[in-house]
Amino acid sequence: MNKEEFVNKLKDLNIEINDDILNKLDIYYNFLVEYNSHTNLTSITDEDDVYLKHFYDSLTIVKSIDLSTVESLIDVGTGAGFPGMVLAIVYPNLKVTLLDSNNKRINFLNELKDKLGITNVTTIHDRSEIYSKNHKDMYDIVTARAVKNMKELTELCLPLVKVNGYFIPLKGIIEDELDNAKDIITKINGNIEDIISFELPNGDKRNIIKIKKIDKCPDKYPREYKEIVKDNK
Repeated sequence: MNKEEFVNKLKDLNIEINDDILNKLDIYYNFLVEYNSHTNLTSITDEDDVYLKHFYDSLTIVKSIDLSTVESLIDVGTGAGFPGMVLAIVYPNLKVTLLDSNNKRINFLNELKDKLGITNVTTIHDRSEIYSKNHKDMYDIVTARAVKNMKELTELCLPLVKVNGYFIPLKGIIEDELDNAKDIITKINGNIEDIISFELPNGDKRNIIKIKKIDKCPDKYPREYKEIVKDNK
């Protein structure tokens, strides 16, 4: 997906981007490739692939939610900033938190944030279960892309969501792992409102799961990570 194709495909998502946003994404791409030469951030470095599989893919979350009406969002296990940093660039109204347990990735994101000159991003170096335990009911939207299975991810993420907010993970093929996650979703007061299935322009399958938090999670969630993992064995 070249840049012209990227801009045109975003129109199908009702996203119009200006030259300033395109310039920021270009800075993002070039710095990602530069940093990736000495610190492993992504296996995808071809420009067309980054615009499709990282930038465009990150923005498909708008199939499930109008981000222009959202105030706060956290991206759990953000890695190199997908989708959170891309969303912060395109939606400056969003207050975006990027959470990752790998400090090298956080260092990259801090340097990138300075290069882009954006002020609506906060980076956090912490384990997701610890941060979630200490920051319950804080965010309008919690998202995660290509992180863990749905059962583990739900327990780590849903406590962070405000009541009546949404946990919106971006996934590939999900049938088995979503079935396995339904019990914990119900147990910690989530409700699956929608599952949006589609293909990227290259044919890759994607699913967006929209889970509403209908009440506060029971106090014991999230549990220690070893307990969460034990349940999945």
